[in-house]
Amino acid sequence: MKILIEGEKYNLDSLTKVFDDPKFFIQEEMFGTINCVGYYHSFIKNELIYILPKVFIKGRKAFKLSPQQLFDLDLKASIKHDADYVWVRQLLIYFYNSLAEFRNRHRNTLIVETSQSFELNSNLGLKEYSYLDLILSFVNFYKKNKNTILYHHIEFISNQAKKAKWDKTIRTSLPILISNNSPLYIDIRNKQKKVNDEEELLSYFFSILNHFKTEHDLPVSIDKSYKLITGSQFEKLQRTGLAKLRKIKHRYFADTLKRIYQLCELYFDKTDLSSPKRKNEEFISVRNYNIVFEDMIDKLFTDKTYDKSINKISIEKLKNNNDGKIIDHIFDYKSIIDTDNIFYIGDSKYYKSDSLAGKLSTYKQFTYAKNVIQFNIDLLNKKKPYDDIRYRDDITEGYNISPNFFIYGHLTDKSNFDNPILKKFQIVKKSSHFEDRIFDRDTLFVLQYRINFLFVLKSYTSINTDKIDAFRIGTKNYFREEFLKYFNSPSDCEFKFYEKDFREENLSEFVNENFRLLNGKVIKIRENTLLIAIHKEDKKKDLLHNLIKDFIPKIFI
Repeated sequence: MKILIEGEKYNLDSLTKVFDDPKFFIQEEMFGTINCVGYYHSFIKNELIYILPKVFIKGRKAFKLSPQQLFDLDLKASIKHDADYVWVRQLLIYFYNSLAEFRNRHRNTLIVETSQSFELNSNLGLKEYSYLDLILSFVNFYKKNKNTILYHHIEFISNQAKKAKWDKTIRTSLPILISNNSPLYIDIRNKQKKVNDEEELLSYFFSILNHFKTEHDLPVSIDKSYKLITGSQFEKLQRTGLAKLRKIKHRYFADTLKRIYQLCELYFDKTDLSSPKRKNEEFISVRNYNIVFEDMIDKLFTDKTYDKSINKISIEKLKNNNDGKIIDHIFDYKSIIDTDNIFYIGDSKYYKSDSLAGKLSTYKQFTYAKNVIQFNIDLLNKKKPYDDIRYRDDITEGYNISPNFFIYGHLTDKSNFDNPILKKFQIVKKSSHFEDRIFDRDTLFVLQYRINFLFVLKSYTSINTDKIDAFRIGTKNYFREEFLKYFNSPSDCEFKFYEKDFREENLSEFVNENFRLLNGKVIKIRENTLLIAIHKEDKKKDLLHNLIKDFIPKIFI
């Protein structure tokens, strides 16, 4: 078992030893750079390869080792003898499951942008088991049905004891000593000459399971009473197993035994060395893994039944902008400044753990937000707005604050798969045409968050919907609270907010008389309440303070 990291360079000799095909790396003289993320298994070289995403790289190292050192590490020995590496098996299973989940969710190759094609490659059929699928299926099935299988085995042994030939049994087999040094004979000789089909099937199943355990150091305990086929006899069984299985087909009635038969059949079909249909290798690989990360985050944040639509205009329409740009994440939630809802617009950032978004990413995010604002204004002009969502106030011509966020995959504790560790970091990114006009359509803010990549990885394939729903609700509230903290702190946002309740006619009159002074600095937040924001560098702040003497300071909650 080997671990490689996307985008990293390795000695060419190292790569050719594990890959039968160079399609997973780009050769540069005596080195090769990994150009994808994925899973690979060579039947010829009997090697499992995991190509992990670059998010595991921090400070040019992954898990405190250089990429080449990680590749050279004897993972099988490390997992078995070093407690620091026990988490590796769990990580690799979640990682593989995430690839399989993405493959099931996106069966067609997609063009995401004209400049960026997304490519998902696999030589496995949609319903075909991979070698790793078989390992996981055998282990999980055994753990869930251990007692039932043992019952069938004990039943067989008990039947063997009937009409036993004890002289031959004692002469040809060794007993197990139990309490009080009493002998217990497992291999009992009797007068029955007919082979028990159930016991033959169990022997195949446990021989395969034992082979997986030996090859991959699996944490599985197999009872010594089961007859195991090992060594050269097992290699022979790999060649002849299918034929032997089919001789005893249709002789099982218990559901557990039927499933054991299916698993054994799948294994022998894949490992039969003489089969002309046998593959030399199998793989699932993804280029542009940022698309996978985006899908993982979107599944985590977005309810699969969520399709808010008015007059056939859905959230999916909002995600796909008219200019060809696609928004990663969008959901409606409580507005920052009033009781209406607003769209929260997010972008997944797939970088190495210590990297940040640059100017281009920030510019693109502001473009996404402006497109959503314009789309909602167009709906308003057509008198078809979304229910409970308000982007623009007609009286003041002020625009609601549009919350934006970046979310980065991050690795902090390599063994923590259950805590999202979602935290805001870095300064808030801001864009504006007029610095002192917060309620202008061109004034936008982006908050940045890090989330535990291992939590995202596990949640992507989790069937615990209650836990994910709780995370989703809590996260939306957390995003809003962080925006509230920002705008409640004049030293951070550089604005102070004030409000006043008016009579309806007085409110319109106040706005109309002072429109030039208040343009972009005022918005109506309730039926008859005005909210005014004064920037610390506003050249007209003295006039504004004089105008709002009877306003009171506003604290957002």
